[in-house]
Amino acid sequence: MTKAIRIHATGGPDVLKWEQVPTPQPGPHDALVRHEAVGLNFIDVYFRTGLYKAPLPATIGMEGAGVVEAVGEAVTNVVPGDRVAYAGGPLGAYATERIIAADRLVKLPEGIDFKTAAAMMLQGITAQFLLHRTFKVQKGQTILVHAAAGGVGLIMCQWAAHLGATVIGVVSTAEKAKLALANGAAHAIIGHANLAADVKRITCGAMVPVVYDSVGKDTFSPSLDCLAPFGLMVSFGNASGPVPPVDILTLGAKGSLYLTRPGFATYTANPADLNASAQSLFDAVLSGAVKIQVNQTFPLADAAAAHAAMEARQTTGSTVLIP
Repeated sequence: MTKAIRIHATGGPDVLKWEQVPTPQPGPHDALVRHEAVGLNFIDVYFRTGLYKAPLPATIGMEGAGVVEAVGEAVTNVVPGDRVAYAGGPLGAYATERIIAADRLVKLPEGIDFKTAAAMMLQGITAQFLLHRTFKVQKGQTILVHAAAGGVGLIMCQWAAHLGATVIGVVSTAEKAKLALANGAAHAIIGHANLAADVKRITCGAMVPVVYDSVGKDTFSPSLDCLAPFGLMVSFGNASGPVPPVDILTLGAKGSLYLTRPGFATYTANPADLNASAQSLFDAVLSGAVKIQVNQTFPLADAAAAHAAMEARQTTGSTVLIP
């Protein structure tokens, strides 16, 4: 038998239940993975609350690292005993063991441990495609990153600085501002009450070519005012709630702006793209350009406490659940 966190109804952290379930068996193209660590991400909250829909009962979680226990007869890319990691779903990571399509697994290189892998796959690959594909950040550019002390934010600040960009990080507290500044941000703005004015001051009026916003409803409108003409608004999260409907005439009025909502599933749908992004991430981490900070760990059985801490903005960097 396998132990798993399951939800039978959507709601607060208390709906997360630690239960015993039958150990699944791999199909022809699948692998059975024994988890050593499971990643905690804000998207898990979206599924728990029902903002993102999943058939119930459900085992949530989209990221993990562990050891291949068994594979289906058609699998050739991994074998039992391989150290692997994955991110992006399907749901099912909050378990001691799980079945996943083998082509979604990435082999871990030496030098990447399980906790680091579980902490960085979803957030790190997200940072990789945001900085290299959604908008290709260039040396000398100034960019704006919201939630700069969060898991994705800290990776983006380091990586963008390594690429030669100047990062303006937006955070919620002075403590988080120090953390962002220590991890690649050149400037830190606390809160968004005067966001456009602060960005105008920092950039001497030039504003920025791209805003990366994982906060959503509360920061979307002020972020548009931070963009230079033809700038790109990258909305990739809903920490404060979903963005309200947008009048596209606003984009024209504010400088012929562009708006995109990138999705992890789209950017990694092709296994070749998934592996290329993962390799780029591994290279950045192994070179020291990006340091993954696992600042909190919780037992997997205490996932409810981990969710409560994350929603209360009591976490920084990455959080890992240990089966």
